[in-house]
Amino acid sequence: MAHAPSAKRHIRADEKKRIRNKARKSAITTFEKKFNAFLSEGNTEEAKKALQVCFSAYDRAAKKGVVKKSTADRKKSRLNLALNKASK
Repeated sequence: MAHAPSAKRHIRADEKKRIRNKARKSAITTFEKKFNAFLSEGNTEEAKKALQVCFSAYDRAAKKGVVKKSTADRKKSRLNLALNKASK
């Protein structure tokens, strides 16, 4: 257990950050599931809209440090490939 006041503040701040980061990751997962649901239905127009939401969420998460930039880029690339494959 932390004894210094600054260490106690860091513990409180870290918990808030953990909760915030978990919410962001969960939102990204939800957006991906919606995108994949549209793809499986064959609804490419809705999938394109959902893809833009996914891209935006990944960019924001990478900017905030929730996910690494290269991870966000890789996931965005794979989502885009899936859409292109389904559009053909």
